[in-house]
Amino acid sequence: MKYIAAYALSVLGGNAEPSAADVEKILKEAGIKSEGDHVERLITSLKGKKFHELVASGTKKMASMGPVAAPAGQAAPSTAKKVEAEKPKEEEAADVDMGGLFGDDY
Repeated sequence: MKYIAAYALSVLGGNAEPSAADVEKILKEAGIKSEGDHVERLITSLKGKKFHELVASGTKKMASMGPVAAPAGQAAPSTAKKVEAEKPKEEEAADVDMGGLFGDDY
């Protein structure tokens, strides 16, 4: 996943077809040790393909899986209802006398 994320960052940065060196540089800057064979396999498998089209096609496939796969950043509908129901009621702030804690004499 980290290799795909580094590749995606490079694409988002304007590099339509990142090289293995580009991906490894991003990983190194993030403090991640990369394995050359994984990077090379990724570059080889994505060569000649548009990353944005791959993401769009993958999103369509995930959407066809039903309510289990919610879009990133969104909870599945049944989960959202549970979260709303579980929210604790906020308590009113209590007025607490600190008794001159900071040397205030009033």
